[in-house]
Amino acid sequence: MRKKVKNNVSWVGYMDWELQQFHGDEYSIINGSSQNSYLIEEEKTVLIDTVWAPHSFDFIDNLKQEIDLNKIDYIIANHGEIDHSGVLPALMEEIPDTPIYCTANAVKSLEGQFGKRGWNFHVVKTGDTLDIGNGKQLVFVEMRMLHWPDSMATYLTGDNILFSNDAFGQHFAVEELFNDKANQCILMKEAMKYYTNILNPFSPLVAKKIKEIVGLNLPIDMIAPSHGAVWRENPLQIVEKYAEWAEAYQEDQVTIAYDTMWEGTAKIAHRIADEIHKQSPDTVVKVFNVTKTDKNEIMTEVFKSKAIAVGSPTVGNDILTGIAGWMAFLKSLKFKNKKAAAFGCYGWSGGSVKILKEKLDEAGFNVVDEDITSLWNPDETDFEKIPALVKNLLA
Repeated sequence: MRKKVKNNVSWVGYMDWELQQFHGDEYSIINGSSQNSYLIEEEKTVLIDTVWAPHSFDFIDNLKQEIDLNKIDYIIANHGEIDHSGVLPALMEEIPDTPIYCTANAVKSLEGQFGKRGWNFHVVKTGDTLDIGNGKQLVFVEMRMLHWPDSMATYLTGDNILFSNDAFGQHFAVEELFNDKANQCILMKEAMKYYTNILNPFSPLVAKKIKEIVGLNLPIDMIAPSHGAVWRENPLQIVEKYAEWAEAYQEDQVTIAYDTMWEGTAKIAHRIADEIHKQSPDTVVKVFNVTKTDKNEIMTEVFKSKAIAVGSPTVGNDILTGIAGWMAFLKSLKFKNKKAAAFGCYGWSGGSVKILKEKLDEAGFNVVDEDITSLWNPDETDFEKIPALVKNLLA
């Protein structure tokens, strides 16, 4: 079912209420999501992106109810990832000669995923335009590494809509389509979670791209991403948020993440939290067992934090595997300008705290010298070291 976006622009995507995981099992979906595809019907008819292959039948069948597929003059492939391109093979069987406008890298990714099928590719770069009639044009803007090398955005003149693909999106199902109709708390939480877990590694590029888009002097009345709500009420608010988030964002918050075997490391974690409250009552403190809490939710809290403390007991002269996997993910997100501390227990031999400090340093954190390394179960001697650790962590 189509939903009107503005004038001759319609949403023809898929509202995915049942989706629970994304990127394999790497990203958790809590509030549903959407795969947004858009139809522009001016003198020329344009389809912007498709949806994921499992919804191929629904998408094409619904599209046929709205329009004769042979009337589609152009297809815009803003990004080759299969949640946006999955239906292309089935669609191109119906309309095989339809021109596909995309970046040079998108040709590589589409042919890499679906094979060389002789599709009619038209390669575009930033500033290229496509006349669609009635005085309107599409303007293409490369969005390299936001978040694939093939990504681009498409701007519709006249209606002043930026089809931003994965930038400015959220995994959030909004049946009413628009940001002003969505729950605002959930919307911004999901937008931040999306940025943290998908785009944060590319923050330097985000900052540059925002400056480039602003430099094009294109009036933007709407931002229509490929997931989640369309920004029509104050659409530049999400651009402003991205600009803020891209600059080593932090709030007055500390996140404590740990795993534990026999609760000793857990005790240290909670005593550190207590001490932070004593030394800085206004600082927000979050405490998570990484094996019992969704990793994407934890990383969103790390993104908001000015400092973190990470704990693990020693097992097999190493850290627990739950923490090890979590630390690998932490490193991949490339957080900047945040402090970190390490803590943990050991029995027959130690080593976990040293390993944690090394991994935190490799992940780009400023690691404080102080740590808490407890033999067997922590006692008051161990707890007495916590104030100095917290003082340095908050400094």
